[in-house]
Amino acid sequence: MPLVQPSIASAAPAPTIDIRTATCADHRPTPYLLLDVDRAVEHHRQLAAALPGTAVHYAVKANPDPVLLRALAGAGSRFDVASPAEVAAVLRAGATVSDLVYSNPVKKRSDIATAASLGVRLFVVDSLEETEKVAEAAPGTAILARLATSGAGSDWSLSRKYGCSELEALAILRAADRLGLEAAGLSFHVGSQQRDPRAWDAPIAAAARVFARAERLGLAPRLLDLGGGFPAGLEGDCPPLAEYGAAIDMALTAHFGDQHPETLIEPGRAVVADAGILVCTVIAVLRRGSRRWVYLDAGVFTGLVETLDEAIRYPLLTSADGGPTGPCVLAGPTCDSADVLYERTPVELPLRLSEGDTVRLLSAGAYTTCYSTVGFNGFAPLATVLTG
Repeated sequence: MPLVQPSIASAAPAPTIDIRTATCADHRPTPYLLLDVDRAVEHHRQLAAALPGTAVHYAVKANPDPVLLRALAGAGSRFDVASPAEVAAVLRAGATVSDLVYSNPVKKRSDIATAASLGVRLFVVDSLEETEKVAEAAPGTAILARLATSGAGSDWSLSRKYGCSELEALAILRAADRLGLEAAGLSFHVGSQQRDPRAWDAPIAAAARVFARAERLGLAPRLLDLGGGFPAGLEGDCPPLAEYGAAIDMALTAHFGDQHPETLIEPGRAVVADAGILVCTVIAVLRRGSRRWVYLDAGVFTGLVETLDEAIRYPLLTSADGGPTGPCVLAGPTCDSADVLYERTPVELPLRLSEGDTVRLLSAGAYTTCYSTVGFNGFAPLATVLTG
């Protein structure tokens, strides 16, 4: 069953409530995402402070709420976009088109042309075929070649679908120059919810080698996209953000010397995840053999797709907290057998949890509303409620 992203172009402003009323006793119909836009803007500022001199491009795919986009644009954010709809959304929010990077490495020819017609000038590719496609659909623009990474240290590795070798990246830059594109530089992504600040060292070293070889061939790469991967407050420990900034700066100096390239980052989760709480309700608590199953009115197809393979684990609070707990499997409301959360490693929830209790999933502001299915089993996409 395909996951369908709601149309960004038609997104309506979300209702607003006061955060003080957003407790487990709230009787608002669930499920919904409670989103604190001011907190997301503050996280953006913290990232900018941790990486001074590096442009911060918010990854729109993490959460494209129009109020959030306007607030980030007003705070000076740049944007990482992956579709013409996202380009249009950030332009409506007040972004400057020169501050966009189109980071989807494999895209429809018509989407490239549409994005270019809207003013986008910087595209990410990871193959010669995509380089030629950009040259034909968006002549005279600039490209970044995306290097493959291992994804080691991350909760959700992004190493299978995208990325090329150093030699392939060099060939892409040479082809771009030959085809009339600017061979602007390189990009990479170290994996989502990256817990090791040293994960940036190896791809930065690889980028420095490619830059040096490209310069010897007469090219002038200038830009290094350090990707996303900066963590949110999900289960498990992560170092403070300052350690990530220090490690990246150290790696840039170690491999590029005093002449660092221009740099940018593409954070999504680190900006918006901790600004959101997914509020849902217990439908039923059942025993199946020796296991306790807790059925919720939110699941894989209504906001929690990142729980597939148990890659992302959200901290949980309930309206029944305070007593003894026991392990349980979570399940969503649809009839699909894949709509199950944390079956391999159950979660601990109160033994007195029952139908009608509220469950809150913390750090859920990223990749929840944007990956809700539209009309799956008749269930609506996850709604957003803004605080303030």
